[in-house]
Amino acid sequence: MRDYMQFYINGEWVDPVTPKSLDVIDPATEEVSGHINAGSEADVDKAVNAAAQAFKTWSRTSKEERLAIMNRIVEEFEKKVPELGEAITEEMGAPKWLADGTQAAIGVNHFKTAISVLEKFEFEEDRGTSRIAREPIGVCGFITPWNWPIHQICAKVAPALAVGCTVVLKPSEIAPFSGKIFADIMDAAGVPAGVFNLVQGEGPVVGAAIASHPKVDMVSITGSTRAGVLVAEAAAKTVKRVHQELGGKSPNIILEDADLESALTGSVNGVMMNSGQSCRAPTRMLVPNKLMDQVCEIAKGVAETWAPGDPKADSRMGPVISQAQWDKIQGLIKSGINQGAKLVTGGEGKPEGLEHGYYVKPTIFCNVTNDMDIAREEIFGPVISIIGYDTEEEAIDIGNDTEYGLAGYVHSQDIDHAREVASHIRAGYISINNAGLDLNAPFGGYKQSGNGREFSDQAFGEFLEYKSLLGYTPAA
Repeated sequence: MRDYMQFYINGEWVDPVTPKSLDVIDPATEEVSGHINAGSEADVDKAVNAAAQAFKTWSRTSKEERLAIMNRIVEEFEKKVPELGEAITEEMGAPKWLADGTQAAIGVNHFKTAISVLEKFEFEEDRGTSRIAREPIGVCGFITPWNWPIHQICAKVAPALAVGCTVVLKPSEIAPFSGKIFADIMDAAGVPAGVFNLVQGEGPVVGAAIASHPKVDMVSITGSTRAGVLVAEAAAKTVKRVHQELGGKSPNIILEDADLESALTGSVNGVMMNSGQSCRAPTRMLVPNKLMDQVCEIAKGVAETWAPGDPKADSRMGPVISQAQWDKIQGLIKSGINQGAKLVTGGEGKPEGLEHGYYVKPTIFCNVTNDMDIAREEIFGPVISIIGYDTEEEAIDIGNDTEYGLAGYVHSQDIDHAREVASHIRAGYISINNAGLDLNAPFGGYKQSGNGREFSDQAFGEFLEYKSLLGYTPAA
């Protein structure tokens, strides 16, 4: 049982102003695995004031001083990867192989990437007689999700600290354990008091207080589009910068000249690996109508290799995060059946032998049309919708016919062909032939998938202001 009842504010573990215990549910057992306290506006105010005070000195540190701290964070982080993996399995159900090897480990890589960028990053340049300075924006409020908990924390915190900002973090209250361990890492690394602060709690209280606080200079949220809108509305009154990484319904265009076995194996695996709980997952597969039967048969075979089971054992797929998420997924699977899609594997209910835990059957629908709910809504579960097309122009039109624009996928054995089709997809992160995640390439969405970018040097820009100093260098 993990009981993490304190917040990390101004370099110390402190009790909340008004304690309010929240249960944390293990999604594999549906039993309580720990508790946290839910914060209040008063806790957020304490954390923000600490961050604002610390900003006065942290923002003036040299690149070399920040690099030294960042390298110490990496050292402490690497010691904690096994503990983080265990916590992530408990809090959100990621299988051990995924929690250890990817979910926890990727956090270290975000800091290593930020260090690499910072080493070469120039904060000033001269243009004629003017100097253009890029300065840290100030106190940053971060609201992070449950599906990739430590990944999303580090994607925000690493670049923010690197450029000289201070941070107030609210992890998801559904998966809060890894956030507490991350605060332990920051403390062990000697991050100065107030530079990093952690307040646990619920979005409508703690998240809203962060977004609306007048001393928070920018707020970044990863979550649903609905949550992103609420944060933007709360932030508008103080005219702060808002960064949003929101929902997705990524088109996955399988071209006629693709290697079907390779394309489909990678595509189905890309959805199933985190029980479908990834915002960029290729859940909307577009295939030539003439290949529909062949594609469905291959996709069915790959999906059925993903047997759900106990994430603490050797299962390949764990549960989804919560009863509410399970219910949503079941409702959308039912709607796919009712609206006439062809169910080729999976379907409603829990897998046989898994009565306890929020387990979902890996599910493939064929002959889906783009007006069906399963093609329009972000299911956030192990469900793939396969849609047919007759021409590539039609495939591109269907791919772009969505309110989202986070990611896209293209498969072809002709790289020039794939590049051409990829250039027409209205999304921010396009993978060609199952190319994996690249932390040196900016990540973010078009349309209702958000604003701004994470990863790489582009992430630094989210946390910087430009200052023009005219006459800095007098003319000769």
